[in-house]
Amino acid sequence: MNKPYLIAEMGVNFYDTAKQMNISPLEAAKLYIDKAAEAGIDCAKFQSYKANTIVSKKSPAYWDTSKEATKTQYELFLKYDSFGEKEYKELCDYTHSKGMHFISTPFDYASADYLYDMVDFYKISSSDLSNIPFIKYIGAKGKPVCMSLGASYLSEVDEAVRALKEVGCKDIVIFHCVLSYPTDPSNANLRIIETLKKDFPDVKIGFSDHVAPDETMMTLATAYLLGADVIEKHFTLDKTLPGNDHYHSGDPEDFKKAIANFRWIDKVLGSPEKTVLDCEIVPRREARRSLVLTRSMKAGEIIAKEDLMPKRPGTGISPQYMDIVVGRKVLKDLEEDTILTWDVI
Repeated sequence: MNKPYLIAEMGVNFYDTAKQMNISPLEAAKLYIDKAAEAGIDCAKFQSYKANTIVSKKSPAYWDTSKEATKTQYELFLKYDSFGEKEYKELCDYTHSKGMHFISTPFDYASADYLYDMVDFYKISSSDLSNIPFIKYIGAKGKPVCMSLGASYLSEVDEAVRALKEVGCKDIVIFHCVLSYPTDPSNANLRIIETLKKDFPDVKIGFSDHVAPDETMMTLATAYLLGADVIEKHFTLDKTLPGNDHYHSGDPEDFKKAIANFRWIDKVLGSPEKTVLDCEIVPRREARRSLVLTRSMKAGEIIAKEDLMPKRPGTGISPQYMDIVVGRKVLKDLEEDTILTWDVI
């Protein structure tokens, strides 16, 4: 597995790709899984809901309607809720055949139940952070749980984490998340990852990203540097498609770039042990200093402080022994600029 563990949030983006390519949503979802596997992603994530159980019919839109024109949440969810247990089982098996984990966020009790035999762990949406009965219901199922913390106060996070622990859930990841699509970089507040690590030391910390991808994918790299163990980002095959999530999703190339960044970070962070590396042995010898004579000296002469100067290379007596060398005799005639060694004094 990658470090950090990387989740591609397919969400419902594949419905728009299906329409664009004139294929079925199930075929499009499998294509998304194919591309995620090729990019080196660890987990494919979907969303399981029905419009009539997730939202009241007049609930207003809270997204950028210039990108997604639907005016109510109900209308939006109705467009993307055709999958049920049968389709998710097929996607689960297909994802596993590609060597990735499979999860789908349940948005109702029925989804939470039928997903039990499919998901490798549960994901709870930011929107359900205050839905404590639902959190306890999922936590009691005995699987690991990831939970997003968008639009919440720290006290609410504490309450939700306590709820999971109360029902025996021991493997918990909480995701820093900003519930704004797309998240302006100035609102990303990635230092919250450090806050969560300090305040919740017994759970893992992740990051669910809604910042639009940039050329460097530095948002995810920064989250990893700050300590995110798990990273989730929306995934699309075409960032220009109209629809609810494409405009802040990463495409396969973005995810490949992010993974390359993570590997580079691991490489340059290296080991916390301070020691002399193999690559430093020769430079250490040649660049350090030795005690060198400032004048020619005859055998038997006493070495004075002004007879010595620290110079490179470090193949002779180290300057740290200056006080030991001063006052000793030279054992044989020595020319000016001789690098002193212990056998000549």
